[in-house]
Amino acid sequence: MSRIAASVLILTIVLTGACAQAQRAARPEGPTYIDPKEAGPDFATQGEYVTDKSAAQPYGVQVVALGDGKFEVVVLAGGLPGDGWDTKSRVELKAARKGDAADIEPHKGFSGSIADGSLSLATPDSGKLTLKKVERQSPRAGAQPPSEATVLFDGTNTDDWQNGKIDERHLLVDGARTKKKYQDFTMHVEYILPFKPLARDQERGNSGVYLQDRYEVQILDTFGHPAEFNGAGSMYRQHAPSVNMCYPPLQWQTYDIEFHAAKFDAGGKKIQDAEVTLNHNGVIVQDHYKLKAKTGAGHPEGPQPGPIWLQEHHNPVFFRNVWIVEK
Repeated sequence: MSRIAASVLILTIVLTGACAQAQRAARPEGPTYIDPKEAGPDFATQGEYVTDKSAAQPYGVQVVALGDGKFEVVVLAGGLPGDGWDTKSRVELKAARKGDAADIEPHKGFSGSIADGSLSLATPDSGKLTLKKVERQSPRAGAQPPSEATVLFDGTNTDDWQNGKIDERHLLVDGARTKKKYQDFTMHVEYILPFKPLARDQERGNSGVYLQDRYEVQILDTFGHPAEFNGAGSMYRQHAPSVNMCYPPLQWQTYDIEFHAAKFDAGGKKIQDAEVTLNHNGVIVQDHYKLKAKTGAGHPEGPQPGPIWLQEHHNPVFFRNVWIVEK
């Protein structure tokens, strides 16, 4: 490569990086809410809506707040993810607030409006439908630890954690790491995401459950998204969940994790991959997935046990009812 070509290449890389930084700067994260009472009218509109169970053609709709009175409206045939959706039929619409209501832009035969906890939807095959807002609760919420479990957090203390902090609501703040190190285990975690309507992608409610400080089970507000390889319920940047079971922000969610550590021979060679099964809000979204290597910024794989880290990633994510059963 000539000196001129090399100089052009370097300049291109620098300019590309500068443009990316400018784009990030031009897209502020905006306000962050952890209290529904303070989250505003867009939060009240956002959420999940369903038709009556007697409907000839049931639908589920996920309304995602994008900030400044704008929304993405995701129409799912059959019902909501994990509760009737056929996993294939998905139509994405746009909506914008006008006064106390939000109007859904016509697209592919769909149109409608949202107001007062009700969504009116005109469809190309079923005429006009009325959907009511629901707030689902994970069937695993409040799961009681079995007698052989170690309760890592019950709202009273952080004795089992390094850098453990409890807020005024008796919730565990992200950033805590267990003092003990683990190999094979089953773990239950409940968490709640902040509402950040103007944030996008990894800026929106980012955290994670790091297993052995090596493998990240991603926590992220990807409500309303398709299943993504770096979204909620994924093994970060390695394997997408089978279905995106992420609830709207400021609703409690659950992870039940079954983990089997990687195995190594006497010479330190890996002879068996680590394996994860993940139940997200009552639905298995990772089924005995074999991890090929560490994920993201995780520590290198090895035969030694490792701690559990509830990742701090500049987002206010909180936890409750955390317990673990060692194999």
